[in-house]
Amino acid sequence: MRIGVIGTGRIGTVHANTLSRHRDVGSLILTDADLSRAQDLAHRLGETAAPGVDEIFRWGVDAVVITTATPAHAELIGRAARSGLPVFCEKPIALDVPGTLQAIAEVEAAGTILQMGFQRRFDAGYRGAREAVRSGRLGRLHTVRALTSDQAPPPAAYLPQSGGLYRDTLIHDFDVLRWVTGREVVDVYAGGSDAGPPMFRAADDVDTGAALLTLDDGTLATVTATRLNGAGYDVRMELAGELDQIVVGLDDRTPIASTEPTGPRGRGQALDRVRGTVRPRLRGGACGLRGGGARGAGQPVRRARGPAGAADRRGVRRLPARAQAGAAARRSRRPRRRWRGSPPGR
Repeated sequence: MRIGVIGTGRIGTVHANTLSRHRDVGSLILTDADLSRAQDLAHRLGETAAPGVDEIFRWGVDAVVITTATPAHAELIGRAARSGLPVFCEKPIALDVPGTLQAIAEVEAAGTILQMGFQRRFDAGYRGAREAVRSGRLGRLHTVRALTSDQAPPPAAYLPQSGGLYRDTLIHDFDVLRWVTGREVVDVYAGGSDAGPPMFRAADDVDTGAALLTLDDGTLATVTATRLNGAGYDVRMELAGELDQIVVGLDDRTPIASTEPTGPRGRGQALDRVRGTVRPRLRGGACGLRGGGARGAGQPVRRARGPAGAADRRGVRRLPARAQAGAAARRSRRPRRRWRGSPPGR
């Protein structure tokens, strides 16, 4: 296969390296808004750099990998669909619900494939948690606690284009929560704090966020995220049921230290956990191109309506289900409780 890779930043470079070694990929065509960056990567990999996106489609490819800045995703998904090409795209699809639904509609009308880059569906720990829930090992699930903590924030220039903490980071927790439990979200309360570096306030974003979600079977879930976890990169999910409880992401690398004499000392989880899921999810996409279907693909994309689909940059608005949250957070250096009380009509 000949694959077009649009966007050769950090994650685009990771994907290009993986694809260049894939047994089913014959060649790559790379392009980026920064042409010199695409050319440098193409030279290192022995691949071809294209002057722009138009050439990717004009020169002819069998599939497209989209790893550009978020605002370009929806338009590129639509263009690939109209060209009859399957797409692997990094999250999110778009910055708003109308843009998301429009891109999905174009894919459905064309009858092509769209796979989003939710790598946790390919992580052994999350797959084990899904099996434990679905098999009934935990009994009735009543509580889920999920978190994503980055050790250091991204560059300031990245924040205005990221979609904000909810779309850029917590979107993974929203997705994997639905995937592991098999349930839909019906109520959402969310809050955020911008008490960290000024660059978050300048981007109208928050550096730390939390949400309380109610699933359609009554299970309660909390999801939290921060860009400023000095102890290290930390991704976990705890699931508690009436019979047992389990945790994903707890091992000898988890960056948390116990105050108990016999507890773990904490070492710091590496980003290798994320990189380790890149190859299998791209293998799944290649399998789909050959007609075998993508492993771990889960629900059809139109049904994947988590809180991130309706979030603004600093908070969460009403969702397509019955979910209710509040207005966007006001600028402040002081963390506050943003939303409280029961949603109207409940």
